[in-house]
Amino acid sequence: MNTKSVIFSISLLSTVAVSCNGKQKLPKPPNIIYILADDLGYGDLGCYGQSRIQTPNIDRLAAEGMRFTRHYSGCTVSAPSRSSLMTGLHTGHTPIRGNQEHRPEGQQPLPGDTYTIGKMLKKGGYITGCFGKWGLGYPGSEGAPENQGINEFFGYNCQRLAHNYYPFYLWHNKDTVWLKGNEGSLKNDYSADIIQKEAVKFIRSNKDKPFFAYLAYTLPHAELVSPDDSISALYTDKFPETPFQGVDSGPNYKLGPYGSTPHPKTDFASMITRLDAYVGEIINELKKLGLDKNTIVIFTSDNGPHQEGGANPDFFQSYGPLRGIKRDLYEGGIRVPMIAWYPGKIKAGSVTDAVSAFWDVMPTVAELTGTHAGIQTDGISFVPTLFGKSKQKKHDYLYWEFHEQGGKIAVIKGEWKAIWFNVSDPDKTTVELYDLSKDIHEDNNIARQHPEIVAELDRIMRESHTDSQAFPFSLPADYK
Repeated sequence: MNTKSVIFSISLLSTVAVSCNGKQKLPKPPNIIYILADDLGYGDLGCYGQSRIQTPNIDRLAAEGMRFTRHYSGCTVSAPSRSSLMTGLHTGHTPIRGNQEHRPEGQQPLPGDTYTIGKMLKKGGYITGCFGKWGLGYPGSEGAPENQGINEFFGYNCQRLAHNYYPFYLWHNKDTVWLKGNEGSLKNDYSADIIQKEAVKFIRSNKDKPFFAYLAYTLPHAELVSPDDSISALYTDKFPETPFQGVDSGPNYKLGPYGSTPHPKTDFASMITRLDAYVGEIINELKKLGLDKNTIVIFTSDNGPHQEGGANPDFFQSYGPLRGIKRDLYEGGIRVPMIAWYPGKIKAGSVTDAVSAFWDVMPTVAELTGTHAGIQTDGISFVPTLFGKSKQKKHDYLYWEFHEQGGKIAVIKGEWKAIWFNVSDPDKTTVELYDLSKDIHEDNNIARQHPEIVAELDRIMRESHTDSQAFPFSLPADYK
């Protein structure tokens, strides 16, 4: 037994002894609320520099907690990013590495034996819930939420159907919840509001137990549509608009294609402010229930900002000071906002430039809750950063792969970042190299000036990838 294990054992025995004497109860493990926005850019929040969209509750979360400036998503699109989050593995190792559809509904499933955050926390005595979008296994598959450690699921199983905010139905565990207000062409039941109500209900119902609430909100992913209420009124006639013509009838209506909107900028801003209102409601509920001092809330996004359904990331500067959007491996596609809030534990108003990524979440949550990660992850716990400790272990490197647009791979080591393009075709593969300490916008490709750095990152790239049966990925023998 190593020294750390001995210390832990003595500490645990001491705590149990005091409890047996009736003088003190075992400390209650903290609740975990992980809020994942969908396609929210690094620059879409006020606390990250946004000036056109109001996000007072999230900004307050940052003012009362810690804001991360170098947090990275698991990938630059939804399914692999969420797979990385749930498994603690980067996209060279995690089972789901791309958006692969399953018809009529859902996506490629996580294998049944996948070890997830849900399974880890459920085994550790937590009640686990997911509310919003799943996207990691079609209904009834081995990758469905109930088979991956989630006690209660409510929302969209399928990320394609999650494109539409007035769907015909949602899922509650294995049951279909038909929304009568959305029958045919009706648009009365806004899915994001319904999902939010169920999330709040879950927190209330489990206030006396340790719980993990994974709030995988669909906002502000396209389609761009927001109810006509006080939130949308904030932005009425505030922006120059170019109407977006989508799919409003026919056999594919409400089955994935985006609907039309006469005012996409208004809708986009309204959707983010609506998301902000949800966050405010969650925090207020925690305070009302007396859970705020024993709950850590983490807010982030699954990838960079989108330009779909009429969205205009250039107008809102959704990528902030970065280059790139969703489907890019430039910083704007993978660097995302992250805020951690834990009153009395995390210093209010703190900001960190410590590098972290989605695959760090599993070991971090394991350390926070005293549970045990049953696998060797690619992650490093960032608990020392959260609590202001100086001894934060650092990554040797970070790795991403993306299976669309000819295939892309990115590696970061220190301040050096390499991106390979057209990886699926070795004859067309090229590489770019950037020094992020001097070139955060990735304007100056210096690959030719530093062949030794490219060679080192190339070695890391090749060692970081394991074959995936679902997405065979042929690494280049050489590149231009």
